[in-house]
Amino acid sequence: MHTPKVAFVDSGVAANLLGVDAHSLLRPGGPFGALLEGFVLMELARQATWSETRVDLHHYRTKDKVEVDAVLESRRGQVVGIEVKAASTVRPDDFAGLRHLAVRVGSDFVAGIVLHTGTQTFSFGDGMLAVPVGALWEASGHVV
Repeated sequence: MHTPKVAFVDSGVAANLLGVDAHSLLRPGGPFGALLEGFVLMELARQATWSETRVDLHHYRTKDKVEVDAVLESRRGQVVGIEVKAASTVRPDDFAGLRHLAVRVGSDFVAGIVLHTGTQTFSFGDGMLAVPVGALWEASGHVV
């Protein structure tokens, strides 16, 4: 679970280096997904510095390429998995990596969250939620 992952600290600089403008972000197959994921990872890292609950931020990937974009682990071993999707529609198979992680960590798994570009929160059962990415700035409670 403690796999290092490189993420670009400033998504604006990354977009500039890629030569991306607002119009090209909307094109199918464009870099929006990777830029959004990097942006979310840096926001999670930033918010972890002032959170009352101390967490370590990890990336999860198995040898079979099952992946979770971000794993927050508290000092007590409680785990929240986060996937980032550059789409407003979330499907059950978007939780595949999160469900794999949940099985692996067992009772220490608190929640699996798919952050998406839509506007509503949906439950996908068993602690799995689809949540708008904007919730990163609206939440006042603690996940872990």
